[in-house]
Amino acid sequence: MNILFLCTGNSCRSILAEAIFNHLAPEGFRAESAGSRPTGFIHPRSLELLAEEGIASQGYYSKSLDVISTTPDLIITVCANAQTEACPVFPGPYLRSHWGVDDPAQAEGSEAEIKAAFVSAYQILRCRIEAFLALPLHQLAHEPEALRAHLDRIGSL
Repeated sequence: MNILFLCTGNSCRSILAEAIFNHLAPEGFRAESAGSRPTGFIHPRSLELLAEEGIASQGYYSKSLDVISTTPDLIITVCANAQTEACPVFPGPYLRSHWGVDDPAQAEGSEAEIKAAFVSAYQILRCRIEAFLALPLHQLAHEPEALRAHLDRIGSL
């Protein structure tokens, strides 16, 4: 199963989701991320947080939708902007769900408050990804509407 985490800038949330998912996912599952208007860089705080959590970040980069290497089976938007933007058409059937997370790159305040915003985004995404991976995915692969319902529920966690 190929998952695409989609955001506007592809510098924080979608990158974190891609890295967390690939770190936790069993064989046969793979995530990529992209942005509708990528910044062209991964936010340094995202890289620091992944390193602190022991999650590899080598090979990840901020990219646009036109360089995705696989056709997604599932597209998960992780920011409000991406949810309202037109999603590109990919060949084949795919599901789409929205797991909105506040953008830690927009956080303001003290160093501790900004770090807390990144940690919060990481924790929300990890919780949702763990909930997704705990689903009976082989069974739900044949029940797209049931899978979509689970995905939407997970997006509200």
